[in-house]
Amino acid sequence: MAEPKPCVFIQTNRKQLVGALVAAHALKRNSAKPDAFGVQIMHMEEHDFFRAKEGKIYLRDGMKRIWRNDDLQSFTPLRFMPPELMGYQGRAAVIDPDIFAVGDIWELLSRDMQGKAVLCRARGTRKAHATSVMLLDCAKLKHWHVEIQFSEMFDFKRDYIEWTSLATENQDTIGSLENEWNDFDRLTPATKMVHNTKRKTQPWKTGLKVDFSPVDRVAFFPPWAWLMQARRKLFGDYGLMGRYQPHPDPNQEKLFFDLLRECLDAGIVTEAQLREEMRLNHIRHDALDLLRQSPAPALQPAA
Repeated sequence: MAEPKPCVFIQTNRKQLVGALVAAHALKRNSAKPDAFGVQIMHMEEHDFFRAKEGKIYLRDGMKRIWRNDDLQSFTPLRFMPPELMGYQGRAAVIDPDIFAVGDIWELLSRDMQGKAVLCRARGTRKAHATSVMLLDCAKLKHWHVEIQFSEMFDFKRDYIEWTSLATENQDTIGSLENEWNDFDRLTPATKMVHNTKRKTQPWKTGLKVDFSPVDRVAFFPPWAWLMQARRKLFGDYGLMGRYQPHPDPNQEKLFFDLLRECLDAGIVTEAQLREEMRLNHIRHDALDLLRQSPAPALQPAA
């Protein structure tokens, strides 16, 4: 049987769907070989095993937390699903829905992996990896079974942070990607994919109430974990978290809304859909105004 065509997988939940659609558009738009690879959006809501764990206790960074499917990043375990979806064959890449290609993803999909199973950006220590962008040799990842490994977090056999940083993988099977393939809130001429990884400044969220769970532990200030626990108990998961702030780089905001305008022009999203996303507080309430201000507006001026 022939290997499947390489594919880029984008994981998302309902809250980040607009980002995922823009990310999918950017991948094809900025590639010299857009027909050489597929793009597939993985929707968290389509998998029953997430719903089954709503409100249950799981292990995260050595602490016990409550799983919430409405968290902004509840899709993260889907990062490990592409090998299954590819039938454990061929080459895949996986990205978060807040990552936008400005370079050619085919350069990544076609690169020599030098025998490694995974290529991703390092995060400072040998066992800490940024899995928000990964290049995968699916045949070497037959031990990845998302539903089983997700359930192990609730049996306290698997720690979310260790899992999502690849700390439990054989480190000899992991190679490093250049930072430009996962540029954390940095957009330069060298950037291949820009990642709006600082959730509080994601350009399409400005002004909305924060709806993500912050980290519990901070290495340089251990009591932070106690403060975060107390905050959640007194004020709820997102209490006292404030609102999303403007991105400090106007060029990254412009990039996102230029891409979103192209999606609107192409029918990938509709004005009605964007209005519904605004009503649900998934995207900022002035999103259509920003699109009207673009150089080639997709919308008619407001009446």
